[in-house]
Amino acid sequence: MNVVLLQNTPEPERLVALAARLCYSPARIADLQEDVSRKDIRKLVRRVLSMGHASVLEHVVFTYGVEGISRATSHQLVRHRIASYSQQSQRYVAATFGYVTPGTIGRNPLLGKFGKHMKNGAALYKELLAAGIPAEDARFVLPNATETKILITMNARELHHFFALRICRRAQWEIREMAQRMLVLANEKAPLLFETSGPGCVRGRCPEGKMTCGDPGGVRREIAALKGGTT
Repeated sequence: MNVVLLQNTPEPERLVALAARLCYSPARIADLQEDVSRKDIRKLVRRVLSMGHASVLEHVVFTYGVEGISRATSHQLVRHRIASYSQQSQRYVAATFGYVTPGTIGRNPLLGKFGKHMKNGAALYKELLAAGIPAEDARFVLPNATETKILITMNARELHHFFALRICRRAQWEIREMAQRMLVLANEKAPLLFETSGPGCVRGRCPEGKMTCGDPGGVRREIAALKGGTT
């Protein structure tokens, strides 16, 4: 899996602070931009995050490039609808058929059968293409394990929501790893904006009820380590 941050809004924390100040100030927009110190930015960003005034985070966007994830994970990803996606087409791009092997299978005696099944699927796919079957139809034999590439653009508010759900220990392992890598990159650009981001137990009680992992302290240490804090 490879996750890179391609672009993000310049000075994201300053922009959020200016948006927050605008909401509560009678001053002109031009005047709001003057004399905004780092201390002011820190105060304003932390205030809106603590108040749940998350609409101001929507002005900030991050665009990621992700490759080497499975179609199983990309299908989960696109359920996050407040985002923009551009995914490599299986209709117009004949697959080279890389595939993802889950760790549970990689450690299982059935790994050989799994690999054989993948190779058989790849062979049939190539045979169908060679027989003149369009790629859009030949792809029907491809499994969920097939690797894909995708560009993702999310605003900071949706990223908070995405991280809360997908970095939780209950999330599927592959999308959890992807979300962790995305958080690391976002935190490097805007550590103040993502200071409280992560699963619900980072900010308070676990919201998972009976399905909780039962280790909120461990989760908090994991998130602190991701953000470069102490473990």
